[in-house]
Amino acid sequence: MVRKAVIPAAGFGTRFLPATKSQPKEMLPVVDIPVIQYVVEEAVASGITDIVMIIGRGKRAIEEHFDRSFELEAELEAKGKHRELEAIRRISRLADIHFIWQKQMLGLGDAIRCARHHVGNEPFAVLLGDTILHGKPPATRQLLDVFRKHHTSVVALEAVSRERVSRYGIVAHEPVDERVCRVMDLVEKPAPDKAPSNLAIASRYVLTPDIFALLDEVKPGKNGEIQITDALRLQAQRQPIHGCRIDARRLDIGNTLGFIKANILLGLERADLKRDLAAFLIEEAETIHGAALDK
Repeated sequence: MVRKAVIPAAGFGTRFLPATKSQPKEMLPVVDIPVIQYVVEEAVASGITDIVMIIGRGKRAIEEHFDRSFELEAELEAKGKHRELEAIRRISRLADIHFIWQKQMLGLGDAIRCARHHVGNEPFAVLLGDTILHGKPPATRQLLDVFRKHHTSVVALEAVSRERVSRYGIVAHEPVDERVCRVMDLVEKPAPDKAPSNLAIASRYVLTPDIFALLDEVKPGKNGEIQITDALRLQAQRQPIHGCRIDARRLDIGNTLGFIKANILLGLERADLKRDLAAFLIEEAETIHGAALDK
């Protein structure tokens, strides 16, 4: 049984400067909810409520978001704003959340390694704190179902176009069934003509605890960083690991266009926004189309 999740959230977010100069990229709102809250809610919806976040300098806002704000609660209660009051109280009740500091930015593998003592000798989930995976059942739940059957590390996978494989970690694999495969190798950001497949690692993992020893074996790569992909390559050479093609849409807020798309897509799912937002988009699409025809 997987009881714990690790959410790495220590990166600088340089692709979103100047917005991330004084706030974490994980706290950027998609509609009106911070990205990292969507990630926590995915873990909770998957049955995990013991969560450790790996944070770094300038990330105090994340801690404060998941803590109670008694002054704000008192203000809302005094003004009779009960809906807003319940919304912020719910945040602090979502899960049992712990925070560990990554003292140096030494890569995703090192961030995961920081959770070693909290996780102990248990399998655990990893959810990257800057990526929303939108689907039912939750993406992490889908991985946990595969783990329960195979008792191995499991990586989330999505099919990408050949032109985009150089942006991701790509797996070489052998099929097990329609959605599950045995991962034979992992290649970080291969050239399109060198990629072993078009299945990319999609920001979610379930890892067995021996991954920590493998992370200790990994040699630092570019910029002295320890990469989880390298540790998983070692693991795949020594024992089976699996991949699961997740039934979910990756909303990548790691770039500006992806961030805008995520706001639109999730805004269209909100009952209080859907009608007006859809009307606005249709109007704008007609304007853009008309302008294109006039050229």
